[in-house]
Amino acid sequence: MKLLWLQSGGCGGCTLSWLGSEWGPLFATLADAGIEIVWHPSFSEASADESLDILESCADGRRDFDVLCIEGSLLRGPAGSGRFHVLAGTGRPMIEWVKLLASRARQVVAVGSCAAFGGITAGGVNPTDACGLQYDGTNPGGLLGAAFHTRGGLPVVNISGCPTHPDWVTETLLSLARDELGAADLDELSRPRFYTDALVHHGCARNEFYEFKASAEKNGDQGCLMEHLGCKGTQAHADCNLRPWNGGGSCTDGGYACIRCTEPGFEEPGHPFSITPKVAGIPIGLPLDMPKAWFVALAALSKSATPARVRQNAKTDHIVHWPRPARKP
Repeated sequence: MKLLWLQSGGCGGCTLSWLGSEWGPLFATLADAGIEIVWHPSFSEASADESLDILESCADGRRDFDVLCIEGSLLRGPAGSGRFHVLAGTGRPMIEWVKLLASRARQVVAVGSCAAFGGITAGGVNPTDACGLQYDGTNPGGLLGAAFHTRGGLPVVNISGCPTHPDWVTETLLSLARDELGAADLDELSRPRFYTDALVHHGCARNEFYEFKASAEKNGDQGCLMEHLGCKGTQAHADCNLRPWNGGGSCTDGGYACIRCTEPGFEEPGHPFSITPKVAGIPIGLPLDMPKAWFVALAALSKSATPARVRQNAKTDHIVHWPRPARKP
């Protein structure tokens, strides 16, 4: 499988994350799977002239490639011309290159939430008219249009995340190389289900605090981050706490709230990331599949049954009371 990778409107953080893959040496893993990188702006050793020849030969059909990966959002401005982002040395807007190459690719992959949905680059007033490959935020469309399908029969495969977990990228490419990724393996936003069928909440080390609604009140506290500090782990599709980053970490493990970076529109929650907005004391953002009345009732019951150990540990920066056998009467 021949892979062509372009970077558009973004920070390059997904590439940096990918280099930290837990599969072992990344390039050896790709080679073992028969995946050849035709060109990548950060990895390839080709000179500027050689790089342009590679891209032009892929675009006009002289060079075969199978998968087009796009990292970063697509900048359509000003006024739809795409001139805010011209591919150096070509005089042609990046969006023209992407459209042409996407029409020739067997599969197209959006690497990161910027390429999938617009992401950070599309936040605020969005002066560059940034969007994703096949989505503009939550709205189908984007650069290629809602009806776009590749020659391989799939829509754009959206490996969302800001940045993506390195293994999400590697596993997706391995599945494509083995022709084992079909429409049924993608969720309603065309994200690979092997990581979006889970929630960040699953496997969170703070789940005991969540169950008893023993909440952290300030940064550094050990308690659940949902009630006061903005955590959206119960609303974010990703396996971050089941598949630790760099072998043993996640945002919540590091003491920072989940911001739902795999979801469209995460970049503009309407409130500071580290604050939980509430109405009548009830968080606005509740677990995805839990009715509000149930949550309120269960939260009240849980708080009334919270062990003293859990309540006290929640408001400290380290565990001060450990589980012990109940005392015999």
